[in-house]
Amino acid sequence: MRVVTTEPSSLTSALQSRIAKEIAAVGGWLPFDRFMELALYAPGLGYYANETAKFGAMPESGSDFVTAPEISPIFGQLVASQLREALQKTQTQDLWEFGAGTGALALQILDELAAQGALPRSYTIVDLSGTLRARQKLALAKYESLVRWVDMLPESMEGVIIGNEVLDAMPVQLLQRTKGQWSERGVVMNGDEFAWEDRPSELRPPVDIGGPHDFLTEIHRQGEAFIHTLGERLTRGAAFFIDYGFGESEYYHEQRHMGTLVCHYQHQVDNDPLVLVGLKDITAHVNFTGTAVAAQDAGFDVLGYTNQAHFLINCGLAPKLDAASLKARSMASKLVMEHEMGELFKVIGLSKGVEPWTPLGFVQGDRTHRL
Repeated sequence: MRVVTTEPSSLTSALQSRIAKEIAAVGGWLPFDRFMELALYAPGLGYYANETAKFGAMPESGSDFVTAPEISPIFGQLVASQLREALQKTQTQDLWEFGAGTGALALQILDELAAQGALPRSYTIVDLSGTLRARQKLALAKYESLVRWVDMLPESMEGVIIGNEVLDAMPVQLLQRTKGQWSERGVVMNGDEFAWEDRPSELRPPVDIGGPHDFLTEIHRQGEAFIHTLGERLTRGAAFFIDYGFGESEYYHEQRHMGTLVCHYQHQVDNDPLVLVGLKDITAHVNFTGTAVAAQDAGFDVLGYTNQAHFLINCGLAPKLDAASLKARSMASKLVMEHEMGELFKVIGLSKGVEPWTPLGFVQGDRTHRL
């Protein structure tokens, strides 16, 4: 068994030492996507590999951020309706979830499908975090005969995939334009501390960015490679990804000159991933145009793209609210309010190996034409 470090100072020191050794081994400069990968996923030390609290509604719990399933069980109940329809349309029997967090979403989905008499043949969770996997097993104990865990994809698979806040946690490369010249931003050592250093690069954003001003942004090669891999492995089925992000024209708008990379720590947001390494979530908004293009290149059909508010309303939010208590309605409203999660979060639907259809979640308010 690997020893997992949880005491903050020793955890950050151990992870910093691990990253510093890699920086030295590669010549003193580490591309940011590799730094982000180590900070989040280094075995036993990275943010998603250690035992610190992550998901929760309040900082008093020791958590850093809250996701939709922790806000309201209605979220998972509505997602379940979309997944049930997709299982029927694709004539498949298996559900797959990527990055299942605390297991809350899986539990909500399975409870709702059980109530409808529509449980899948299997529910497979793909998660790299051993500590989160342990929490998921406790949360899903009553479905132990149905749920299984894997840490890699099989060579071939069928079924319907759900991923909530998965794409935003995939490492990104940082590009900096200074005085008209593009560089890739990486990490170096300045004594015992991490520091930024930009190096000239042939890498560019996927679109030209207007204006002469300095500009920092991200490109998502690992996230798009993940979509490609999924397309290679999925022979028949559908996939739905829910995350915060934009289409390409908005993502690379000339006014978004500071990029989208942020960190979450104790329910506070900052833009410095070089401190408290291993204790902070590091994330970037999703370029959904890039996701859609990668999906089409991998043989997917894009079924729809809309904001979370439209998706949940289409999936039957109103009758759920009518039957809920006042407190439950108040919490669920955060899922669809424009200034909360309703507009910033988007949903994209994909299919492969089946005749495309208009899924339940996209019947009104589809924005595929804006990708």
